[in-house]
Amino acid sequence: MALPYELLIGLRYTRAKRRNHFISFISLISMLGIALGVAALIVVLSVMNGFQTELRTRILGVASHIQITGVAGELPNWQEVARQASQHKEVRAFAPFVQSQAMFAVDNGVRGSIVRGIVPDLEESVADFKKTMKSGSLEALTPGSFGVVLGADLARALRVFVGDKVTLIAPQGTVTPAGVVPRLKSFTVAGIFEVGMYEYDNGLALINLEDAQKLYRLDDQVSGVRLKIDDLFEAPRVTREISRMISADAYLYDWTKSHANFFRAVQIEKTMMFIILSLIVAVAAFNLVSTLVMAVTDKQADIAILRTLGARPGSIMALFVVQGAVVGCIGLGLGVVGGVALALNIDVVVPAIERLLGVHFLSKEVYYISELPSELQWKDVWGVTGIAFALALLATLYPSWRASRVNPAEALRYE
Repeated sequence: MALPYELLIGLRYTRAKRRNHFISFISLISMLGIALGVAALIVVLSVMNGFQTELRTRILGVASHIQITGVAGELPNWQEVARQASQHKEVRAFAPFVQSQAMFAVDNGVRGSIVRGIVPDLEESVADFKKTMKSGSLEALTPGSFGVVLGADLARALRVFVGDKVTLIAPQGTVTPAGVVPRLKSFTVAGIFEVGMYEYDNGLALINLEDAQKLYRLDDQVSGVRLKIDDLFEAPRVTREISRMISADAYLYDWTKSHANFFRAVQIEKTMMFIILSLIVAVAAFNLVSTLVMAVTDKQADIAILRTLGARPGSIMALFVVQGAVVGCIGLGLGVVGGVALALNIDVVVPAIERLLGVHFLSKEVYYISELPSELQWKDVWGVTGIAFALALLATLYPSWRASRVNPAEALRYE
């Protein structure tokens, strides 16, 4: 099948050596600019996805996908609530918990913290504390042992290690003839965990569920039940469905609600980076304008001859659109290949650059995430490709329109 002559001539103009080498140089710069912009956009979006996934993993290593809590802070008959929630086909595991505030005192040091009473075996099914344990273990939290597992920053502030004693001061006091006396209990540090999130490392302590019930005088009640589901991204929908399945008066909320502001901030940052880097791609794409304007000036005699042979203005316009689109597509292709390759191998490239320069970009002493994560999502790649192609095509319209307006008589007057 014969190709349209506009396409053939446009491709020929792209391949042909120009009398004005400066046009070729500007064309090459435009091509490389689009490639670098597209590659940078793909890599940055992949890194932002990696950070988002890493933060979500760390948060959900301590938090739960879905949490059911009592209206008054106490959930009676939690076994029935857990049984009803477990009937949902997407609920994988559940774990009861008791949660309250307390003060930890060691010598002259005092720190406030959230105390969570757990059943170690069940807690491991809804959270990943084992991966975060720096010393000790959750299994040491046996009923009646009054052991406690502290966050790393909390333990550092109290200057305690595994085996040391800490005094827990509960906010609920005991009424005596002398007045209200704070409830005190000595606990043994059974372990130290480090999630990498200051909120938890500095303000969370774990004790056994039965010890927490005795300490806070809850009898056999708990504060709530934590659930783990198959797909964490379906948590809002599953939460709504479970709310219709349980008979108890309770609050239900998922991880997207409990950390909504945090993840919204990360998403806004990713969107703003996308917009900023898209402007870089736009600047590179609109370099094609100067390339094609000079090409139109250089080819005025050819345009005039084509017009005298019967070429319509639309055909002349299509000819230069093809030329600009080819340059844009080559740059776009190089950018996509380079960006995808770098995003998939950033865990190798960044350490190599660090060794070469003798620096560490994300120091463990400063940042909780010390490695540069990357997660390539193909929807981002296709989105970047579509936007870059549209910008490149848009940049060809004005020079091509000017080419279609060339007057053959004026162009050939001095030939």
